[in-house]
Amino acid sequence: MSYLGVYICSILLRSSQHLMHEVNTCGKLMASMSDQIEIGASISELNPAEWDALGDGSPLLSHAFLSALEQTGCVGGETGWQPCPLLISRHGKLVGAVPLYLKSHSYGEYVFDWSWADAYAQHGLEYYPKLVAGIPFTPITGARLLTHDAAIRQQLTEQLVEYLFSLQVSSIHVLFPDDASASTLQQQGWIKRTGVQFRWENQQFASFDAFLMALAHDKRKKIRQERKKVTQAGVHCRQLVGAEITTKDWDFFYACYVNTYLQHRSTPYLTKEFFHALGQRLPEHVMLVLAELDGQPIGGALNLYDKECLYGRYWGALGYIPNLHFELCYYQAQEFCIAQGIRYFEGGAQGEHKLARGFSPRPTCSFHQLVHPDFEAAVRRFVIREEHGMMQYQQELDERAPYKKLDMGS
Repeated sequence: MSYLGVYICSILLRSSQHLMHEVNTCGKLMASMSDQIEIGASISELNPAEWDALGDGSPLLSHAFLSALEQTGCVGGETGWQPCPLLISRHGKLVGAVPLYLKSHSYGEYVFDWSWADAYAQHGLEYYPKLVAGIPFTPITGARLLTHDAAIRQQLTEQLVEYLFSLQVSSIHVLFPDDASASTLQQQGWIKRTGVQFRWENQQFASFDAFLMALAHDKRKKIRQERKKVTQAGVHCRQLVGAEITTKDWDFFYACYVNTYLQHRSTPYLTKEFFHALGQRLPEHVMLVLAELDGQPIGGALNLYDKECLYGRYWGALGYIPNLHFELCYYQAQEFCIAQGIRYFEGGAQGEHKLARGFSPRPTCSFHQLVHPDFEAAVRRFVIREEHGMMQYQQELDERAPYKKLDMGS
């Protein structure tokens, strides 16, 4: 068993003993004496219907998605992502939960705290392990305090703080929470850190051309030129959903996905088995775009979606064709949203180039607690300075909005 595995086992034992002591002595953290609070060993072992009933309906937060990560080796083991969900049960039924992970590094989070870890190391302190509440490898805003009861949401927040100070971790980080989760964390005095992502909104466009007509002239011209070059190169794109995606398609896409990481001299987070499991478990939420040249596949982009939103996730190609990235990752997805009546397209982390393709900036946030009082104070000062810079950055992005300016004099 890995060091992290041994560590999580000791956490599970100590936390279980600690919580039973709390219940039997004061019941301070309980909404009622019938509540049970515990750290689970995995999400896979939980009742899928009970877990999904607590969430916001996003496929990325579903039991199917998170358990697939566990069961195909993307988290757990030696990955540095050890599942340890915080669970509250009442009368034997799950009523509150947090998708919580014990981390031995900061990869795959998209809220960058490497400088915090370096500062700890420079002072002879250990930053890892730490606790992270979020969806592994997924910078998408969503519920993090999973419940539909405000009192339980507060209870989950209090319990996270309890774990922070009773377990041997440096800190806890809640990444990309929705408004309900963020409001509760902010009320409890957590450190708030802000960020910016890019999202496209389908303004009930009748067609892709209707979307283009809403853009400023230079943006509209640029997109048409990019798409024309892809077509002139002989590329044909297919949008596949659910059972239309074959085993061969998944294998090809995985090769593309791996190639993207290799080109950036990085290691892919996800396994081939995960993509196959995704197609089997969430077929109604998967859309794969494949690009073909002379009848042979050359690239692909994978999206997940629900009725309200499409989430752009991964892409790759086995050869270079100018503008293929934009076609697969943005324009095909936008066409799909228009055809399906999906309102939002989340483009993921970073990428100012998305502005020129119809995306708009939107604020994101994360919340943090640190055990060491001096570092906690230093981080609070840091995020205040960072927020001022982020607000200025957001204003600059807003000034570069891609849509036509309204004529206020008409």
